Amino acid sequence: MSEYSGIRGTRVKYLASDPTLNTSTEGQVWYNSTEGVLKSLVQLEAWSSGAPLITARDSLAGAGTQTAGLAFGGGNPGDLTATEEYNGSGWANGGALNTARKLLAGAGTQTAGLAFAGGPPNVTATEEYDGSSWTTSPGSMSTARRGLGGAGIQTAAIGFGGFSTVRTNATEEYDGATWTAGGNLSVTRTSLTGCGTLTAGLAFGGDADSSPPTVSTTSTEEYNGTAWTAGGDLNNGRESLGGAGIQTSALAFGGQNAPATNLTEAYDGTSWTTSPATLGTGRPYGLAGAGADNTAALAIAGGPVLSATEEYNKSINVITAAAWSSGGTMNTGRNAIGGTGTQTAALAYGGSPGGGYSGATETYDGSSFSEVNDMNTARGYVGSAGTQTAALAIGGLGPVRYANVESFDGSSWSEISDLNTLRSGTGAAGTSTSAVAFGGNPGSSPYYSVDTEEYNGSSWSEQNNLSTGRIAAVGSGTQTAALAAGGEISTGASNATEEYDGTSWTTGGALITARYSAGPATAAPQTDSFIFGGSTPPATTATEAYDGTSWSTRPSLANIRRQGGGAGTSSAAVTFGGNSTPPTILSSSEEFTGETVAATASTLTTS
Repeated sequence: MSEYSGIRGTRVKYLASDPTLNTSTEGQVWYNSTEGVLKSLVQLEAWSSGAPLITARDSLAGAGTQTAGLAFGGGNPGDLTATEEYNGSGWANGGALNTARKLLAGAGTQTAGLAFAGGPPNVTATEEYDGSSWTTSPGSMSTARRGLGGAGIQTAAIGFGGFSTVRTNATEEYDGATWTAGGNLSVTRTSLTGCGTLTAGLAFGGDADSSPPTVSTTSTEEYNGTAWTAGGDLNNGRESLGGAGIQTSALAFGGQNAPATNLTEAYDGTSWTTSPATLGTGRPYGLAGAGADNTAALAIAGGPVLSATEEYNKSINVITAAAWSSGGTMNTGRNAIGGTGTQTAALAYGGSPGGGYSGATETYDGSSFSEVNDMNTARGYVGSAGTQTAALAIGGLGPVRYANVESFDGSSWSEISDLNTLRSGTGAAGTSTSAVAFGGNPGSSPYYSVDTEEYNGSSWSEQNNLSTGRIAAVGSGTQTAALAAGGEISTGASNATEEYDGTSWTTGGALITARYSAGPATAAPQTDSFIFGGSTPPATTATEAYDGTSWSTRPSLANIRRQGGGAGTSSAAVTFGGNSTPPTILSSSEEFTGETVAATASTLTTS
């Protein structure tokens, strides 16, 4: 005998509050008795900002997925070899192409990528990527061309269309070693894009070979491993567009049909549907795409010479992109300022308000700054460690350089044991009872100190030296797992990173942007560190995060800022004070919030 639920379905849940949405599914319906409304979860489509590319460019190629993307080649304005890898949060440097080129095609994954063709001058060169470096394949395409489409994997790829001496409809298939002729496209075109596999490929858009010379086509064609057949037309003809996905679940975005478009369309294997989601940054040509299907994709760079990255998502979740936003204003603006704590419980102390040095100390609660008792010794360029209620101010510069160290208890500062070596611009990490201080300027040759000292809550002791002497390096982590990044060396800004294990320093991954006097997220651990602003020189807005191996980009600061204070973690940081360009002492602050994902319930109505 059938059960009631099998005949009538399940009953709508009657709840006093919304269920835990992040564990719910699309189409779930319930009645919220507190609000007196019927609710459901519906799928949303949107583009959100991602971290910028390291090297701005257009006419590049892309491969991989939204959380493991690959971008390579392109122009800025000359041909580039630069390769970058995306981890879902930011871009890191990868191995360089052997042949610099733009208007090339790409296929495969982040750890098994494929680059082929490109120009002008047009080339046939093919290269394979292993997640670290590119190797030139002995197999070259038969037809040198640029502006072609590509699809597939490293050992089974397809290249089609493009421009040789004229527009071409030629298709070639790659087996991991050689290229052979495949079935020709029905519509001859260049500046098209593609996705899918060798046996289930998709080609769409482009500049068709007809009169007048430039005609943006809506044509879509599907490949079965032998021949192309017509698929459903795009709703909006365009060329130089981005694409991602597979033959039955594809995405088309951006491009141009005089003028540029920010429109997005999704393909289901039969027809294209215009999405309500539009790109935030219009890109008329040369953008790249990456993505496994039409629910999650990347739009990468594009013309004219952009570094912008955007993420497309179709899900029940609302994704709020990581970003910097304005925070509270300090009571006393200053540069060369110390800082520590968290985003909602930070401490700002010392620095220069623009003539002499200050001992002023302020607390930050995530909204506003409040003045508390000053340091005993007015100074700037101190090393910072600890929390808002238990902090250290280490060394520094006033009328002279200091070995002085002071401890803050949440209310006032007290003198404690001095450093063994006086210095300013020292890096630091750890807590008020277990800290490490490194580098700095002792005021005499050698000016770029390698000295490392540890504090045990009572006194400082000499430890093994840094490998690279430096001033104004960023410090984060703990006494037994600290990080020293960047800093000023004799030749200028450094990109060197070193990791401390409580005994000795070892080399870590290099910063993308060499800099000194940057803001650190002092509460961040060694394997999830965060750096922002600083002087390259000139001063920069660039933000980077460290995963214990390599640095990758994050959204940039709104304002150029060097010699500012910092606090927090890689997902919730704050920077305050500092010096901008042209030289202006800042009292403003900025707060960083990492990407958030949350499902959102929609109220059902009868309208």
